[in-house]
Amino acid sequence: MERLKKMGLRRSFFVVSVLCMAAALLLTYGIYQFCAKLYDRYPHYGIAITPDGVVTALEDPTPEQERIMKCINRIQLLAVLIIPVSGLGLAGILFYHLKLKLPIAILKESTERLRMHQLDFTIPEVSADELGQVCAAFETMRAELLHTNQELWRQAEERRRLNAAFAHDLRNPVTVLKGTVKMLRQGSGGAQALERLETYTLRIEQYVEAMSSIQRLEQMPVCRKAVDLSVLYKDLQETAKVFAPALVVSVTVSEEAAVEVDHGLFLTVAENLIGNAARFAQCRLEIVLEAVWEKDERRLLLTVQDDGAGYPAALLKDGPKPFGKKHEDPAHFGMGLYSSQLICTKHGGALFLENKADGGAVAKAIFS
Repeated sequence: MERLKKMGLRRSFFVVSVLCMAAALLLTYGIYQFCAKLYDRYPHYGIAITPDGVVTALEDPTPEQERIMKCINRIQLLAVLIIPVSGLGLAGILFYHLKLKLPIAILKESTERLRMHQLDFTIPEVSADELGQVCAAFETMRAELLHTNQELWRQAEERRRLNAAFAHDLRNPVTVLKGTVKMLRQGSGGAQALERLETYTLRIEQYVEAMSSIQRLEQMPVCRKAVDLSVLYKDLQETAKVFAPALVVSVTVSEEAAVEVDHGLFLTVAENLIGNAARFAQCRLEIVLEAVWEKDERRLLLTVQDDGAGYPAALLKDGPKPFGKKHEDPAHFGMGLYSSQLICTKHGGALFLENKADGGAVAKAIFS
């Protein structure tokens, strides 16, 4: 039976049909022979001629025996007509119960649950035939829908937190602007008030630009191409010269190899991490680039270490937040780590932050 379940639909239907028809024909033959032997027990009309040439008249059957013999003939005829047809019907019933009933029930139930947007279930692998492949395709579709819904939910939740952070951080500049306008209406403040207006207007403009940059990153597609680590190594050296000209910078690469990565997104993350580390480092910056194997997949790992004070405990606990900043700085809104985390996630990787035991911060960006 297990062997039959592993067959394809056409082959299994052929095997079931042949077996049922063979059983039906054997049963028909057995009934026909049994009826023939039973029929021969009764007297027949006519004469019997012996080998010696003697002609003997046979005994005539009684009316009761004639009725029994007619019934035997009818049974033989019905057996020849009905049993083979019943064999075909039995083949169809067996084929349905063995090959069709369970997959169809699973597909109907899965379709209904998908229609009701219930994705927290799994579709079992019922067989290796065509319907089993359809069930496997449904499971792949369900998993993809679940992943898409989770990603949409994550993006919506991230957008909600981003908007909340934006609204929260925008309150202070707006409050200052309102107070400055009130002072100007009262005829006080003078040039200092105008300078404050200009400063906080610029700050609001920077907030809006930061929001726009995050939205552009969320919509930006990932275009992976084969890039040599030597090329990325040179890019990291140039980036370190720009962002950390006064620091002792060490850039190392693990091996000469090529990886599949979006070059532009990688450089964006590298610039954010190196720039962030350079602002808090005391005198030294270490950058390590390596290709690692994880779950039979080659990934690119970028590690940036500094010898500064390290990340705040809240940042390590909750992760990068939009408009989250360690110090009040009108030029930076803490978007570098947040956008780097967003890019790594879009690239199939992640961003990990930790503090070294001997002091300093470590940022690890993984690209898949």
